[in-house]
Amino acid sequence: MKRMCSMFRQPPIYQLVLPLILAFCLSWITFSNEKVFWYFYTFSVFFLMAAYFYFSKKEEDNNSIRLSLLGIMFGVIAYAGMFGAYLLMDMGPAYLTNSIDKFLSVYGPTAIWHYLLLLFIIAPGEEVFWRGLIQQQLKNYMQPKFAVILSSLLFGLSFIFTGFWIGILGGFFVGIIFGILYEWKRSITAIVLAHITLLILLFLVLPFT
Repeated sequence: MKRMCSMFRQPPIYQLVLPLILAFCLSWITFSNEKVFWYFYTFSVFFLMAAYFYFSKKEEDNNSIRLSLLGIMFGVIAYAGMFGAYLLMDMGPAYLTNSIDKFLSVYGPTAIWHYLLLLFIIAPGEEVFWRGLIQQQLKNYMQPKFAVILSSLLFGLSFIFTGFWIGILGGFFVGIIFGILYEWKRSITAIVLAHITLLILLFLVLPFT
């Protein structure tokens, strides 16, 4: 009886499916044209943010100095994990690290406005969509731990149109780290700061290449 009641309380499945279709369609469009990548990337993230505000059941965000510091710490942890993986790949075949260099040469930020968009629009937008909307919607159909794993996998797969499989794995790893933080503390502020911290370390402070 309880199970039947919980099924009736579930939100319509389209609130999960439609945002995912939107995300993957926008990803395909974004990565299909290198010349306008940054314009379409930003445009796509605005759409994903709109989906979050339309479909999600918004909760009061937990934020404090402690949670902000925790977010920064998780960003450092995510960077450390990625850097460790890079060092391992650097000891392997050259094509592994060469593929990273090639990807960054095409899609990496190069202008000041790229960095501004990345830090203040793209990072927050991705977090509210993938953690604030998709991860929470998945919890209506599975246990939280599986929702974290599946939402992270979907986040990684959103980079599939780049043909850059290391990026897919990286997205999955980062999604797990940030998903755990969000499930633990329910703080959009914390995961956004974690994402921004990762990007600052990755592109400005301690880049791999």
